[in-house]
Amino acid sequence: MPSLTRVEAAERAETITVESYTIDLDLTIGDTEFGSTSVIEFRAAPGAATFVEVAPAKLTRVRLNDVDLDPASLDDNRVPLTGLAGRNTLTVEARMAYSNSGQGLHRFVDPADGETYLYAMSFLDDAPRVFACFDQPDLKAPVRLRVTAPPQWTVAGNGQPVGAPVDGRWEFAPTVPLATYLVTLIAGPYHARHAEHDGVPLSLYCRRSLAAYLDADAEEIFTITRQCLDRFHELFDVRYPFGGYGQAFVPEFNAGAMENPGLVTFRDDHIFRSAVTDSERERRATTIAHEMAHMWFGDLVTMRWWDDLWLNESFAEYLGVRVTAEATRFTDAWTTFGILYKSWGYAADQRPSTHPVAPEEVADAERALLNFDGISYAKGASVLRQLVAWLGDEPFLAGLRAHFAAHRFGNATLADLLDALTAASGRDLSGWAERWLRQAQVNTIRAETVVDEAGRYREVVLVQTAPQRHPVLRPHRIGLGLFDAEATGDRRMSVRRRWLAVDLAPDVDGGRTLVPALVGEPAADLLLVNDGDLTYAKVRFDPASAAALPAMLPGMTDPLARAVSWTATLDAVRDAQQPVADLAALIELALPAETVVVVVEDVLRLSRSVIDRYAHPVDRPVLRSRLGAACTRLLAVAGPGTSVQLAAARGAITASGDADWLRGWLTGRVVPAGLTVDADLRWLLLYRLAACGGVGATEIDDEAGRDRSAAGEQWAAKCRAAVPDPAAKERAWQTIVTDTRLSNRLVEAYAEGFWQPEQIELTASYVDRYFVDLPAATRRRTAWLADRVAESAFPQFAVSERTRAAATAMLARDDLTAGLRRVVTDATDELDRALTARRRYPAAAGAGPA
Repeated sequence: MPSLTRVEAAERAETITVESYTIDLDLTIGDTEFGSTSVIEFRAAPGAATFVEVAPAKLTRVRLNDVDLDPASLDDNRVPLTGLAGRNTLTVEARMAYSNSGQGLHRFVDPADGETYLYAMSFLDDAPRVFACFDQPDLKAPVRLRVTAPPQWTVAGNGQPVGAPVDGRWEFAPTVPLATYLVTLIAGPYHARHAEHDGVPLSLYCRRSLAAYLDADAEEIFTITRQCLDRFHELFDVRYPFGGYGQAFVPEFNAGAMENPGLVTFRDDHIFRSAVTDSERERRATTIAHEMAHMWFGDLVTMRWWDDLWLNESFAEYLGVRVTAEATRFTDAWTTFGILYKSWGYAADQRPSTHPVAPEEVADAERALLNFDGISYAKGASVLRQLVAWLGDEPFLAGLRAHFAAHRFGNATLADLLDALTAASGRDLSGWAERWLRQAQVNTIRAETVVDEAGRYREVVLVQTAPQRHPVLRPHRIGLGLFDAEATGDRRMSVRRRWLAVDLAPDVDGGRTLVPALVGEPAADLLLVNDGDLTYAKVRFDPASAAALPAMLPGMTDPLARAVSWTATLDAVRDAQQPVADLAALIELALPAETVVVVVEDVLRLSRSVIDRYAHPVDRPVLRSRLGAACTRLLAVAGPGTSVQLAAARGAITASGDADWLRGWLTGRVVPAGLTVDADLRWLLLYRLAACGGVGATEIDDEAGRDRSAAGEQWAAKCRAAVPDPAAKERAWQTIVTDTRLSNRLVEAYAEGFWQPEQIELTASYVDRYFVDLPAATRRRTAWLADRVAESAFPQFAVSERTRAAATAMLARDDLTAGLRRVVTDATDELDRALTARRRYPAAAGAGPA
């Protein structure tokens, strides 16, 4: 299906106005196809022409205003419509194919009990895989859904059911106007829980095999839903407008969740079958709040075209974190955002594929998909947080309320929202928007200090710089934290904090901002730029603060300050401004004192990635051992049964290469008190053993036999790909590049498990095969899945000039999909960073540059 262009969408929006959709689906005709009938009422300029999208297995009938059209007119999943009347009725009947890619109407058979489950994913341009439609965000219309399903099934959709189903026939009330990408349904023997809050019916759905786990967490999920709903009502002064609020946890979902009004869909990994950390529960809460924010930003008021994606995702990300922190028990959500999500944004913004938060134009829907990244989510949310700090909360919220009132159930643009915020705040936002929303890349801010003989600041200057290719300096509202070490009676160190807010105005002095309030103040042992994490910028420590950080970090009581410090350190290592060994030393000293689980988890996650790619192979075992030692020390001091203990255990397992020690966990011989080796922890152990050559196909098959679940299938696939056996690697590679029978999540699992840092020699031949095989492999799959597989299957640990040359040769081809080109371009940039780090910091064991 050709990707709809912005020009085509604008022309069609000028030609037609959609008044309603009636969609009738028959889910009883077989295991591979379903019946779909769409009746579309729309107005048009008399005599005009347009087209409707439909992606059928077989198109059986097209009827326009009582005239049958030739189904053979279907071309690239578009049916031309000519000679339109002022008012038109279009009926399209088709057989549609179920998918195994998480797009369209996805069909899943649960290995736990053989039951079949369906869900519809219409995003971004996949609605025509389910029903015929005019598939663009600004042609919104009410939707009436009718479904015929096996009588024992449950069916739910965007609208509320009308009466009880009769012989498997379900009817749903017409919705308010919806964009086509938001239309959804679920069907199957779903387990359901129901409640009500403030007049809004609430529902939860999952597979029957997960029923006990949903039941265990249902009250927590309902409580978070109620708390978030109340807070959004307070913030927006607009009640939730879509009737009931259903949340369905569905299998093999590609995204984290999808904001379908009335029936939000989540990946069912959010239903926890094993022990999880509080940060994982917090991320579930933040996801719930994020999707609920979309009910206003995206669903009530919808972007006109995908170039205003920030109106959806940036606002939902900012408000999701904010409301989670304000309304739920997860009051440290901004710490998680600072170390987890902003790191994602900073990395994306420094790659060759960086783009503005709000680009001037996105040419077509295919390119729009590429912008669902750390820039549209994390950077956009950070920019909004900075805007609130600058404008003030009440003017910001007043602008949002005016925006909802002006565009309720319609569409809007960046200009529309800026007009509302300008009117509410009295500030002209055009300059702010140009620098923060229309320009790409990230600034770096560092402090330059002069200290007098008495140990007081004579001068403090904040210096802001920008990359050469994106030389824009931005205004910032930024916090400065001054941390002083104080000895205590038991010879421990405590840290006292002073704080100051500063406005950076780069127009005044070319990126240099004096801080007169600090002149004459005692110089701090550590000066932290962007304390409070108010702005979006890379920060660097001055030399004295960098030297003090290892001793000071464990005593800093604010977890957000610690998160900013860790992020700055990790970023300096990625920029080859500090060696990986310095990061390992900081981890050894500071991580065992960490009490916030998300800081533990993300420091370990990001550090493993850096060690495995940026460090020389001769140094890697020692550095991994130091990482494991820090986890072991933390494991010894963490409270039994705590989230920090579980995070430390996972970190120790992942860092270990000791097969006997890992087997000791599996047998219970070395498991600390308070920890249970449950299903997912067993799989993590088995995965690490597989990568180290400690288990093979027999042990993996045995574990899969004990865990006959979808999660077990995915873990088993990942383990099989990790086994250091040539035949196993060949089977896994063929699955990755050729097998279209497996579902999306299983193919992803094989790709995720294939490359292992210990197996560089074994997998050397597959480096060239990636660049030969992936262009054809991506064309075999839908764009979303193809891009995910291409990213996971990139030879990330083959850090060499040879890999870089092969990537460069691939990028010279003219037959790559836009997604594959972006994946390889960005992965090559990461490869360049690793090569630079290895050249700048030779191996400690004496090895030369790679």
